Amino acid sequence: MLSFVIPAHDEAPRLPATLAALHAAARAGGLDYEIVVVDDASTDGTGAVATAHGARVVRVEHRQIAATRNAGARAASGDVLVFVDADTHVPAATLAAALEALRAGAAGGGARLRFDAVLPWLQRLGVGAAVALVRALRIAPGCFVFCTRTAFDATGGFDEAWYAGEDVAMSRALARAGRFVLLREHVITSARKLHTFSVAEHLRLGLRFLLRGRRVLRSREHLALWYERRERR
Repeated sequence: MLSFVIPAHDEAPRLPATLAALHAAARAGGLDYEIVVVDDASTDGTGAVATAHGARVVRVEHRQIAATRNAGARAASGDVLVFVDADTHVPAATLAAALEALRAGAAGGGARLRFDAVLPWLQRLGVGAAVALVRALRIAPGCFVFCTRTAFDATGGFDEAWYAGEDVAMSRALARAGRFVLLREHVITSARKLHTFSVAEHLRLGLRFLLRGRRVLRSREHLALWYERRERR
């Protein structure tokens, strides 16, 4: 049994395409699966949209990504957990590769990233460097993390001390629990944060992190990049 877990806050416009991609990928592999959408304090009908597109909805009021992911895992019934962001599409080949890695004994892992839009050259340069660093550090980007239920339980779940960076903590925890893999296959994720938050805002967040360290990630105070919704400019 495979459980997709999708944390979602005001994601009604993006969920239909994400859910369609997951249904297609799972059906292509003939899998027994469920999709659990964790509707975290949405005001835009996210839960109704998720239900209409074949997902089971869990309603929470956390506004904290690690706690929201954990709520979905508790509600899920699968032996395999795949955490997917509401704006991320998972191709069938990527899902198949993830399941093959688990069958081969991996505890969990992640995949490469592609964006759903062409980025300006300066953003491409910055994003390319960031993605290369994340991969070198063997971290699974949070938009797609997969693991066995056994490994997830062994880690204690996503560390709820973190309002961002919980994917880093989970990657390291899964690596301690067993073999951790980063697939060659990719997922396609939204570039909206790069369009709706300026380069200056990204740089300010980076500077705060350099000055204050991981403390920046322990509250929502400076994390608009994750917790503030903006329309595309």
